[in-house]
Amino acid sequence: MADDTYLVDGYLPTIGIECHVQLRTATKLFGVMSNDARGAEPNTLVDQVCFGLPGALPVLNEEAVRRAAQAAFALNTTPQPFSKFDRKHYFYPDLPKGYQISQFEEPIILGGSIDIVQEDGTTKTVNITRAHLEEDAGKSTHPAGGDYSLVDLNRAGTPLLEIVSEPEMHSAHEAKAFAHELWLRMKFADVSDVDLYQGNMRFDVNVSVSKNPEELGTRSETKNLNSFKSVEKAVNYEIARQIQLLEQGEAIVQETRGWVDDKQKTVSQRSKEDAHDYRYFPDPDIPPIVLSEEYIADVASSVPDMPDVWRGRLGALGVERATIETLLEARVDVDEQILDCIVAAGSDARVKTYANWIVNIEVPLRKERAQQSKAIDVTPERRTSVYDGVALLIEADKLSSNNAKSLIVELLSTDTLPADFEAHAQSKGYIQMSDSSAIESIVQEVLDANPQAVTDVQNGEQKAIGFLVGQVMKVSKGTANPALAKEIITKLIA
Repeated sequence: MADDTYLVDGYLPTIGIECHVQLRTATKLFGVMSNDARGAEPNTLVDQVCFGLPGALPVLNEEAVRRAAQAAFALNTTPQPFSKFDRKHYFYPDLPKGYQISQFEEPIILGGSIDIVQEDGTTKTVNITRAHLEEDAGKSTHPAGGDYSLVDLNRAGTPLLEIVSEPEMHSAHEAKAFAHELWLRMKFADVSDVDLYQGNMRFDVNVSVSKNPEELGTRSETKNLNSFKSVEKAVNYEIARQIQLLEQGEAIVQETRGWVDDKQKTVSQRSKEDAHDYRYFPDPDIPPIVLSEEYIADVASSVPDMPDVWRGRLGALGVERATIETLLEARVDVDEQILDCIVAAGSDARVKTYANWIVNIEVPLRKERAQQSKAIDVTPERRTSVYDGVALLIEADKLSSNNAKSLIVELLSTDTLPADFEAHAQSKGYIQMSDSSAIESIVQEVLDANPQAVTDVQNGEQKAIGFLVGQVMKVSKGTANPALAKEIITKLIA
């Protein structure tokens, strides 16, 4: 039974999520055509299997099976030693053979779980019912003002893994957290490219509300959500819509709905089918999948550490939780090896420093350059060399934090690193001035120009010292040692 804190106007919302994950394979699930439709002209990545031509026999993609097996370990379970394919029937305008090859009775994954963080910071386990392999359908588009539709079969036959959660979430926050954690895990396990914009992952959200916690209400399914924000908003909208209908004495219709982003609402699409409506039967053209113990063990040994392992590792090194979550996203969006540099930093101070540099300097820089079509390639070796070199200059009190940022941006963006970082930084005017007499001369100039700030310091206003240090840094063009400048300011005013 869910906690009363989940109740909305006396109703308990219940949410389950079905996620379609496009597997990272070179070719389609049962044919030889490319699985990468980005930029392709419509209906150019098609073959006899995609068209469902008479006599065209499907041949199972071995790599898709391996990716699905990897997903099992990412879901805290193991793949089934035996699974098989079935035919799922209903009218598909964008799947010519009129049925979908999927798995029904014996899927490749049964069970599993994902831990999510709730709004109060505690952890909750959401269980997985199953995950099955299937082929994707094509894509239909409906030109504005036209009375016809266009069908592009480039996506038909794309290998999908449909992951089905138990209906154990009770708020939009939990639904969003589940979708986000699933997104991280599918990337970390190398199952999918997880590009939401390209549709590599699509979420179908099932929502029901009930005044009796022991009974589920009639559910709606909002399909094809491709962002975490839309998952959250669609859940909140459906909860409010269903409660309003029930309060008005109306019944909830079990149906499939779509999310209209520009109107921030769901709309009805069709009545929802049940399993018996699909007329499943075993596919006679595809042999069962039989995985040996050796095969499963080999897949298990190849799966990288999952996000929760990295959370523990980075947390133990003193990295803050919010920074860790940003770093995990950066590993997905920017660079798969971006975390290794942090754990290899060598000291607690450097761990935190490198984590902050990645979050606040490198990631924004690389995203900005990518948007400008000027993407930069930062190899692990380059990152380590740059970060270690800049850290040495800071530790030697030769580089300010502001100049460190400028130097990092420059060095990550260049093709060739300098042989001597300090000499290069000196030539660029980045090296910090630590000559006491030179800084004292600048300090005196700043004090003479800001008598009110001097009076404020004498009156005990500490913020005025920060202002004066800032003026010294401005006059010195960022080269003065700020700690030494503060010390000299305090001495001269006293």
